[in-house]
This record gives sequence, C-alpha cells and structure tokens, in this order.
Amino acid sequence: MTAADPTVLTRRIAGIETEYGVVCTQDGKTRLGPDETARYMFRPVLEEHGATNIFTDNGGRLYLDVGSHPEFATAECDSISQLIAHDRAGERILDELAVRAERALADEGIGGEVFLLRNNVDSAGNSYGCHENLLVGRSMSLKALSKKLLPFLVTRQLICGAGVITRPYPGSPNEKDPAQFCFSQRADHVWEGVSSATTRSRPIINTRDEPHADSSRFRRLHVIVGDSNMSETTTALKVGTAFLVLELIEAGWELPDLEVANEIKAIRLVSRDVTGRVQIPLRHGGSESALAIQYIYLEAAKQYLQQRDDSDSGTKNAEFQRLVELWERTLHAVDSGDYSGISRDIDWAIKKSLIDRYLDRGLELTDPRLARLDLAYHDTRPGRGIFRLLEARGAVSSWVSDEDIQHAMTTAPETTRAHVRGEFLRRTREAGLATVVDWTHLKVSGDNPKAAVLDDPFITEDASVAALLDELTGGA
Repeated sequence: MTAADPTVLTRRIAGIETEYGVVCTQDGKTRLGPDETARYMFRPVLEEHGATNIFTDNGGRLYLDVGSHPEFATAECDSISQLIAHDRAGERILDELAVRAERALADEGIGGEVFLLRNNVDSAGNSYGCHENLLVGRSMSLKALSKKLLPFLVTRQLICGAGVITRPYPGSPNEKDPAQFCFSQRADHVWEGVSSATTRSRPIINTRDEPHADSSRFRRLHVIVGDSNMSETTTALKVGTAFLVLELIEAGWELPDLEVANEIKAIRLVSRDVTGRVQIPLRHGGSESALAIQYIYLEAAKQYLQQRDDSDSGTKNAEFQRLVELWERTLHAVDSGDYSGISRDIDWAIKKSLIDRYLDRGLELTDPRLARLDLAYHDTRPGRGIFRLLEARGAVSSWVSDEDIQHAMTTAPETTRAHVRGEFLRRTREAGLATVVDWTHLKVSGDNPKAAVLDDPFITEDASVAALLDELTGGA
C-alpha cells in the first residue's frame, strides 16, 4: 500500500513526542536528582540493549533526552484513536521503568519514591516539551501553511491547555506580578512563531527539515508549543483539531486573514485570560479575541466535514464529529464561564475545579499546598497521581479502551510503516541479531551488514525487508 503526493492528506500520519520530568523523594525531601533518578530508570534498558536510545517492540522510540528527561516518541499512527493508544502506551512503559527504579533503590538501601511527571515546567522555570509531528505534502509552502496555522495554534490552548498556577521566578521582569491560573504551561516558554531552533529560542512551529520520509514528497510539520496532557480526551482534541485544520488549509478552504501581529505576545496574553476575550492585534489591522479566532476555525471545520471524503482516511468523519462536538462544547464553556460541561474532559478545567475548591476554603494561589496539587495532577503513577486517581474512579472521560492501550504497549500500528519496523525488531531480537534502527532505516550489523530504507510512511509491508528477515532468521 503506497501513497502519492496528494494536495490534501486525508490520511494523516502523525506522532507525539513527550518529555517527562523525573525526581526521587523520601519523606517529602529530594533523595536523588533528575540525573541520578533517570539513570536508575534506564538501567534495565541499558542492560538489555546496550544503549539508552532504542526503538521499542511497538515501533516507538524510548530514550533519555537532554536534561535527564525520559522521553517516548510514538510510532507513526494514521488515526486519532491509534495515536492516543500509543501515546498512553509510552507513558505506561516509562512508568514501569520508574517502578523498577524504586525497587532497585530499595534493594540497594537508598530508598525513595520515583515520580514521573507528565508536565512541561519544573520549579526552577525550566521547560520541557510535548511535540506533535504531522506529515504534510512537500508541495505545500511551509510559509503559507504557517501563516494560516499560527493563529489557530496561538489560541488552541483554550481547548487543550494543561492549566498551571504561574508564579514569576525570582529575578524575572515580572517578578512582582501576582500568581494566577493560566491555560497553558508551555505558552511562557516559546519565543518565536516559526524557527529552525528548538531549545535556544523555542518556536511554535519548528522548521528544521527532517521529514523522516521521502523528502521529495513529504515534509514533517513539527509543532512544539503544545502542553503535555494527562486527559486522553484533551490530547485527542489537541491533535485532532490540528489534523482537521491542516487538512482544510491544504484543501484551500477559505479562511479570513487572521495573521497575528506578534505571536509571542499574543500566546502569553491568551494564556492569562481565562475568559478568552483578550483582544489579539492582527498584522494587517484590527483585532480579534482568542475565542472569536477559535470559533472561526471551528465553523470552517464543521463546514469542511460536511463534504469530506473519508474513504481513504485513517480517521473517519464520525471520530472527527466527536471531536468537533467537544471543541464546540469547550469554547462554549470558556465563553460562558460555566465549566461543568467539560469537567470530565479538558485538563485545564479539571485542574481548575480542584484548585477552586481550595480557594473557596480561603487558600491563596501562592499557598504551597496548591503548588503540590498542581504538580501531583501530572504524576503518572496509578493509585498515586491525582489525575490517575480520578481516572480510576471514573470521574474523567477516556478516548480509547484499556485493552487498546495494553495492545499498543507491545504491538506496532498495523496501518503504517511502523508495522514493518515492529516486525523487524521482533524477529531480529528473537534471533539475537544486532541491529541499528531509526525512523527510515533498518540495518542488521555484523561482518556482513544488510540494510533497508523505508521512506514511505504509508507502507505496511516491504518485500526487501521480508526477504532479508527470511534470509537471516530462516523464515521464523
């Protein structure tokens, strides 16, 4: 199964990269720093594979990133539900490593609890990301695409922010500003609209040209502004709306000129105004509120869906309709100030409701107990993290089943190139063969190395890889 280079990619290949915070504490005090804790977590990976940067059996990538951040990048997925299942699978794989690290620390007499945090900022103001990778056709101008996509991304935090209590850091220009609840953890940590940088000057859209596919046909749109979400429904809304907006832009759907005059000023303003009514100056005159901009994209998506052909799409219109209903419901909640309609679905609203209960008892936003609540919301451990406790009680919504997540922990997506990679990894590891794998290359090392290139992310089988595996493993 292959794909040409269509003007509109209705079958959207995508992946999510999530960096995690990590720390080890004992009796409320730091026991080990992030570097030592991460080393304990990745010790089993190093022992089994001889490296801390590997591809897992489900086709994803597990590695220790800069700053001692455990990270999981999902395999290539071609539907929203598939992507959510693999994103959750990556979290569970890392949490299992955290549990093993705790046991090792106990066995060695060190002790402590290991906390794996799916958030975007630590107590010192350092930020780590959740990146969305979206396949687009090479024929689409990235500059033209960015102009129409940036207003959506600047205001998207209204529907999918993780929520955060912001406290200005000592020495910062706004050091004396009061604490406040904001939509987004990531908004204060981006510095450009579009750029090839990632850490030195984080942009909303990263333009580094690494398609991980046939560069004559495809480009990878690398969005690095999104928050890390605990809620499956919020993650689905984040990536699903991006899918839809990208598709309608590629289709040439008519949109008003919403180009923002200053994306970075705007994204910070939007984050701090939970009414959604802050006015955003537009580059060619006038202004629009964050809510108005989101409503414009929502209405365009609703109209586009009425004529969308989903016969060759990984995400069917029925799933997009489910997303659009949630999108509209979330905007109505922001508009009205009544969040009861999204209290099970949207991270920032779930977190805000918890914080508001304490504020109603007379606590201030600067109270350390609220800082601990904010952090504990993102603890991934079942039975300990606040969101995971709510999930276990059925107090929050889900997007996929637990069976889907368990399956995704060990099995690569069967509808993309990842299926070939997963089968290659399974058979070579069973045969005890040394391999070198990345997103587009599969190589068997040794005295007589053999390799295959997979530059079409839509394929589900490859004759050369099948022949190579049969040759090396005897058709097992």
